[in-house]
Amino acid sequence: MGGPWQLTTEPLRSVHRDRLEVRRFKVTVESGPDRGMSAVSAGDRIVIGTHDSADLRLTDPTVSRFHCELVIDANAVVLADLKSRNGTTVDTVPVRTAPLREGAEISIGTSRMRFSFEADHATIPLSTGARFGRMVGHAPATRAVMAQLARAATTESTVLIDGETGTGKELAAESLHTEGPRRDQPFLVVDCGAIPPDLLEAELFGHEAGAFTGADQRRLGVFEAAHGGTVLLDEIGELALALQPKLLRVLESREIKRLGDSTYRPVDVRIVAATNRDLRTEVNEQRFRADLYYRLAVVQIRMPSLRERPEDLPALVDAILIELGASDDPLAATLRTADARAQLAAHGWPGNARELRNYVERCIALRTPLPPAAAPSAPIASAEPEQLKTARDRAVRVFEHAYLTELLAHAGGNVAAAARAAGVDRIHLYRLLWRHGLRLKDS
Repeated sequence: MGGPWQLTTEPLRSVHRDRLEVRRFKVTVESGPDRGMSAVSAGDRIVIGTHDSADLRLTDPTVSRFHCELVIDANAVVLADLKSRNGTTVDTVPVRTAPLREGAEISIGTSRMRFSFEADHATIPLSTGARFGRMVGHAPATRAVMAQLARAATTESTVLIDGETGTGKELAAESLHTEGPRRDQPFLVVDCGAIPPDLLEAELFGHEAGAFTGADQRRLGVFEAAHGGTVLLDEIGELALALQPKLLRVLESREIKRLGDSTYRPVDVRIVAATNRDLRTEVNEQRFRADLYYRLAVVQIRMPSLRERPEDLPALVDAILIELGASDDPLAATLRTADARAQLAAHGWPGNARELRNYVERCIALRTPLPPAAAPSAPIASAEPEQLKTARDRAVRVFEHAYLTELLAHAGGNVAAAARAAGVDRIHLYRLLWRHGLRLKDS
């Protein structure tokens, strides 16, 4: 007989060729305004709260919109409080996260609930291939995301992609676009965290001549410029509260109004949003509108961290080498050896796939295989001659990153001053900063 935290010798997850089977679990309200209500998991998680999108939607006024979430993690179901107003207790102990035993008592607000396992399993579809658009990977977590994206690509639904920094959210959004019916139309990206709110409004909605100082001619915003295509709103969690109602109108009515204009104009775009923040906690803390979250998360896709899918490392390294034009580089063979792969697997990759790309690019640029955690301080070693374009592109990337880093440091993080010093337009500078993964602390 197992201990109180052991459910069974049977794993909670089992992987098959085209599906992942996960043990179902149930939450039943035993006391409070919603006594008798219950929810059974349809996948690997249940969200409890008062928001319309919650799996177990309560009416208890002491419960937050998104109060807590129960997720199958390894061989346990783990409860996580979503920064609720009144907190969560498990078996009378206040918790932020806690594994749940069979029969555990969960208390939120004035409601008390009971956790239990079901006898059957829920099915999560997996992609049978190892590629979707530009995404590659064999891990079940990756194939589950690919299957979700493949289904979403056939619809016009708004998609919210969340996950840690560097997990490939933009790559997923681009793949969603290229595998859908809008593939031949524009795919435009706006980083909501890199552009100040006053400039971001003009970037999104456009402006008429004379709308503000410096607006000497009419300019189309991203929503109009992407007509027929897709707009990715990256770092949507950074969007200022003042702009959120305007974005909500775009989602609800598919029309925009340029700055300095009085006329609303229809737009035909698919909107995808991405964030490394948990927007549910942002809603609880009143930094993000609940109605906007509801409109964005029609389809919600969570990107797994690299530590959740270490078996993808070889395929990711190969894909990065191809993108860098270095697949046939003599150094590439070194990165593919068993020893190199063992080093990659042993590293934690807190920066996820973005950190992996930077590592591979650094190895190629410095002409030497470095340990994953090594600082880029090694001198450039002599190597066999390479094609001019490959060498030039590599040198430009290294130069731009170093130049932009120093430029921002000298400008104290002030983009307007940095743009003046560099002799470029601010929007162009924002795009360069985004391309090199440089985020602004101050604008």
